[in-house]
Amino acid sequence: MAGQGGSSAAARSAGGRGVVISDNWPGYSLDLFTYPQHYYGDLEYVLIPHGIIVDRTERLAKDIMQDIGDNDIVVLCVLKGGYKFCADLVEHIKNLSRNSERFISMKVDFVRLKSYHNDQSMQDMQIMGGDDLSKLTGKNVLIVEDIVGTGRTMKVLLNNIEKYKPKMIKVASLLVKRTSRPDGYRPDYYGFEIPDLFVVGYALDYNEHFRDLNHICVINDHGKAKYRV
Repeated sequence: MAGQGGSSAAARSAGGRGVVISDNWPGYSLDLFTYPQHYYGDLEYVLIPHGIIVDRTERLAKDIMQDIGDNDIVVLCVLKGGYKFCADLVEHIKNLSRNSERFISMKVDFVRLKSYHNDQSMQDMQIMGGDDLSKLTGKNVLIVEDIVGTGRTMKVLLNNIEKYKPKMIKVASLLVKRTSRPDGYRPDYYGFEIPDLFVVGYALDYNEHFRDLNHICVINDHGKAKYRV
């Protein structure tokens, strides 16, 4: 299922804020890329190659610099799936800041949200870790997340943070998923809008597996059964 060059099914821009991958985009054949051998037979196809993720993340960093440069920022990374995107995004922002008249001073903190069991979203969400959220009072906060689906999880986190009256809250997510139950929420910055598929790789996991996969791929039924808990 290799992607077709110039196909109308390919990704297209979405108002400068995200890249939209259409529902009939066939993805790329796994044979075109290298990936860990222990995942052979567990994946359907590559949805977003690593190089495209890197380029898109660099552009998001530029957009963030343009919007909130000259501010001290508390970056709140949502673990575990967001750690790689967050690390790459922060590094790009630092590089831009070093070569710009605008300077962003960043402190990074971490919070963990638990909202999935196997490939199913759970009704209740747990918030774990992070410093005392009261320390965010009066601060400029940039939340960095791996994927936003229905938006319910992010709304719960935002409601918890807003209680402490930060000066500003922005959200950057690598992915936004088109689901059958959207609530209309969209992050301020996002890399790609994708179909309602369960994806893994680039630190996105399935029961703690596939975090070591550089590309974002669609897991197949064999892979789900193999790593189900």
